Amino acid sequence: MGLREDADNIIHASIQAVLPDEAVSKALQGKSFGNGNLYMVAVGKAAWQMAYTASKILNDRLKAGVVVTKYGHVQGQLSRTQCFEAGHPVPDENSFIGTQAALTLVEHLTPEDTVLFLLSGGGSALFEKPLVSGAELSSITRQLLACGANITEMNTIRKRLSAVKGGRFANACKPAQVFSIVLSDILGNPLDMIASGPTYPDSSTCENALNIARKYQLKLSDHARKLLQTETPKTLDNVETLITGSVSNLCQAAATACQELGYKPFILTDQLTCEAREAGAFLSAIAKTWQHTKKSLAFIAGGETVVHLTGQGKGGRNQEIALAAAEGLSHLTDTALFSLGSDGTDGPTDAAGGYCDTNTKTLLKQQGISIYETLQNNDAYHALEKTGGLILTGATGTNVNDVTVLLIRRNAC
Repeated sequence: MGLREDADNIIHASIQAVLPDEAVSKALQGKSFGNGNLYMVAVGKAAWQMAYTASKILNDRLKAGVVVTKYGHVQGQLSRTQCFEAGHPVPDENSFIGTQAALTLVEHLTPEDTVLFLLSGGGSALFEKPLVSGAELSSITRQLLACGANITEMNTIRKRLSAVKGGRFANACKPAQVFSIVLSDILGNPLDMIASGPTYPDSSTCENALNIARKYQLKLSDHARKLLQTETPKTLDNVETLITGSVSNLCQAAATACQELGYKPFILTDQLTCEAREAGAFLSAIAKTWQHTKKSLAFIAGGETVVHLTGQGKGGRNQEIALAAAEGLSHLTDTALFSLGSDGTDGPTDAAGGYCDTNTKTLLKQQGISIYETLQNNDAYHALEKTGGLILTGATGTNVNDVTVLLIRRNAC
């Protein structure tokens, strides 16, 4: 097999290892929900897959449910459950409609009732009842994305503009109990930041939010600025929470897959947070250091980088990592790098991420494409498309951040 085949095999094995089916099954094993009614609300990019597994296990015990997930992620109807597809990374009208259906579902519950809340990344956009206009919420979200704000900064702002984030959905479920199963997409698994913490007390403060607004010079209405000064719930007494998966699991799965293909794996970090193109350049520098190795090596980094928008092109952070690495790999031998989002979508594209190897720069140069100019225009998608470097998985059913793998292949493994 060649490097691209190795990459494809590692991608497949890694994603399969972090699908939520087994995690949800384990979380529900032996779980008792008392004598009251049981309702299900599933939110996020992995919401349908999590709800599907829960529905199979709970069967007739489940009275009703609501799923709110990203467009293209519903794989079929579920019994007694309404499924909504909505906008991501910017919320849209369907985000609001699906969220209202969930709020309606949990109205007038009793202390004997339970809400099973299945949460995965992407919920910040998908699960939303804004306290500002939809147009202003979209504007603020786009501003935060464009300026390179990290996910914690974004969620600190969004919590205060929402009727369901920052623990407010748990309050809406009272007096019922909430059992929350969380698939983490934020480094370090801060429960109040994953999908902006709909059922978890908020640790961020108004001062944090105002500092972020000043840092990025956000354009806010007077009403939005006033909301940033309104505090969120700091305690909740009706919630039990269990984390079922994270980026560290994804990195371990990638390492296992690499080892099975004959590579010696090294997990560099599962906390990668720098700018995407810097990550690509750094990993290509590692490749240069290890070019004289006689054994096949794999260097793995998990996390979530950011992109600073300087152009009008098409792409995502993982595609930028791959394209940025192509420059440094161009003079090496038998070396490749791939980077992908575990949910199967990278930015506003149909690609999960990107792949490059020692031939990528040459192929682009032959077509008159400059890596530097392409990165300045944030147009990694079209460049990688011309080299066969797009990674297309479709919706995977999970969401535990991103993984980047540098492969150095040698005959003597």
